[in-house]
Amino acid sequence: MLPSSWKRDIASGLIVLVPLLVTAYIVAFIYQALARLPFPQGTFENQPVVRVVITVVVFALLVLSVGYLMRTTLGDLVEEGLDAVMNRLPGLRVVYNASKMAVETAVSGTEELQAPVKLETWNGLRMTAFKTGKQTDDGRDVLFLPTSPNITTGFVIEVEPEDYTVTDESVEDALTRVLSAGFGESKQPRGIPIDVTEEGDTDGAEEDGERKAPAADDD
Repeated sequence: MLPSSWKRDIASGLIVLVPLLVTAYIVAFIYQALARLPFPQGTFENQPVVRVVITVVVFALLVLSVGYLMRTTLGDLVEEGLDAVMNRLPGLRVVYNASKMAVETAVSGTEELQAPVKLETWNGLRMTAFKTGKQTDDGRDVLFLPTSPNITTGFVIEVEPEDYTVTDESVEDALTRVLSAGFGESKQPRGIPIDVTEEGDTDGAEEDGERKAPAADDD
């Protein structure tokens, strides 16, 4: 068997390298997919980097244009019409609504939408859930209770506001704990607060004591 120090070194190396390799693989896959997109005949055939840059720029401009359109009344009408058409398609409407909800959740960036809470599911047993910012008609808050370590699955539950506790931890700390199956550590600094007296203050206190000493001798 390997020594415990070797196991720790291997684990530390995997923790650093595996995320880098996965990220590099995803970036390479996206790059190759963009480079294979069809272009007009004879346009940048042997220049994949240029093709990828042009594709990214065009997509960014398209996103900005559609986003600007959605701020107008016409944009609201277009979105309502598109939702109505997609909701009439059996099967595809589930994918459309789920992906739309996922994007809205990811780009919202509001603390209320993702605030972690503690929920007591059984006697003395607490689980980590996240607020969705939604409420039912009878005033219950809608929470998402993810599974661990795969947070893409879980339970959507409706809970009375007094039945859960809002925590003071960040979303990153709560997600780290769930994704790591409870083994992840918080990145917040921990320590014991101590009182520190600067050297200048100590010297000043000693000088004050020396100045007061003669007065005591005279009495």
